Amino acid sequence: MTIDRIWSYAPGAGQVAERDLTGFTVDATDGTLGHVDRLADPHGMRHLVVDTGVWVFGRSVLVPVGLITGIDTEHRQISLACTRAEVKEAPRFRTDSETLDPHYLTTVGDYYSNLPPREPTTT
Repeated sequence: MTIDRIWSYAPGAGQVAERDLTGFTVDATDGTLGHVDRLADPHGMRHLVVDTGVWVFGRSVLVPVGLITGIDTEHRQISLACTRAEVKEAPRFRTDSETLDPHYLTTVGDYYSNLPPREPTTT
């Protein structure tokens, strides 16, 4: 996946413009990651901020929308093309101001773009 594509919904992911994904459950390839706290799109770098609850010690993580492989609106679930461990190892998200920082977002995009490719899953 290229760095540019990491910030855009993949064709066939199921996103419709202006759909609010807040509250949707986010599933990695190996289990539930958390739920969408909010969606952000600064500098054309569209991403989810996912509240992981107690799984990652109560912190949130930033996930570029290019990792989304499917959106199930009926069950309010989002599937990702990465594992929970890969998300946990991503550059740490500490403050809301980072969602506006192009340097931080570029670092996150580089990390996720270099993950091994996976076959899309369906929800």
